[in-house]
Amino acid sequence: MKLLSIAIPCYNSAAYMENCIRSLLPGGNDVDILIVDDGSTKDNTAQIADEYERRYPGICRAIHQENGGHGAAVNAGLKNATGIFFKVVDSDDWVNGDAYRKVLDTLRQFVLGQDTLDMLITNFVYEKQGAKHKKVMNYNLALPKNEPFTWDDVKVFMAGQYILMHSVIYRTELLRKCGLELPEHTFYVDNIFVYQPLPHVRTMYYLDVNFYRYFIGRSDQSVNEQVMIGRIDQQIRVTKLMLGYYDVTKIQNRKLRHYMVRYLEIMMVICSILAIRSGEEENMEKKKELWESVRKTNMALYLRLRWGFLGQGMNLPGKGGRSLSIAGYKIAQKFFGFN
Repeated sequence: MKLLSIAIPCYNSAAYMENCIRSLLPGGNDVDILIVDDGSTKDNTAQIADEYERRYPGICRAIHQENGGHGAAVNAGLKNATGIFFKVVDSDDWVNGDAYRKVLDTLRQFVLGQDTLDMLITNFVYEKQGAKHKKVMNYNLALPKNEPFTWDDVKVFMAGQYILMHSVIYRTELLRKCGLELPEHTFYVDNIFVYQPLPHVRTMYYLDVNFYRYFIGRSDQSVNEQVMIGRIDQQIRVTKLMLGYYDVTKIQNRKLRHYMVRYLEIMMVICSILAIRSGEEENMEKKKELWESVRKTNMALYLRLRWGFLGQGMNLPGKGGRSLSIAGYKIAQKFFGFN
């Protein structure tokens, strides 16, 4: 059994996937690098995956499947994982070598010790193309450092601070037992990956290293704003799925409940601002329907989301209100460094 399985979803990724794979190879025999070719047809992604399996037997494995989207590729990685822990690294991203060694050392200590680790959290860096300053997402003020902790020990997350897929390494068996299976042919399922397992997480560890490098800048990238507007239906679908997994208002642990409500809040904000930014009445109707669906299914959650600061900011009346919402979004965009 390996220490860590790393799934790399690849779809026509030949131009950049090798940079990702090479950054993971120093893990050696401790890691299981699963290169998932998700039905690539426009380049030699499949051949590159096979070549790395040939050159690094026992470390790299090529998995080929019909195109099913990012979620299907992650599902395939999880299904084939032999590692005690599981990580997803997108094919246009990479990891820092020094931080990687510390991550593996930390995981190894838990395997050899008495404590069970459910989730390891690290920092990630927005590698935004052309940006002089690289924004680091860290959790120094929110999480205890260099010691195991539970939800009871979590402090306050700052505005714009969330545990994303880039930040987490889960225990593989936990993901399987909680029934994680991401929807196929759907973008933005990374939110489900990090959200659905949370109530099953008991023990965590925060390693304050800038491990994951999250590339932003390709015009066809799924997080490009115009691309996101064009895929607003998928963003809404993912948000509705997340809203349906749990009645978060009834989660017993207060800090976990608060964090999960805040995560849903940011998902609602993303859907809302995309609709507003599009300038299309059709999308504004979709926004209205999304909020109304929350009101009808969970009034307590609706009141928390709709009348919180962010919810109010996304539902200001008239053209003037929309302009204020967009202005607030642009300020947050500049401050936090996202696309």
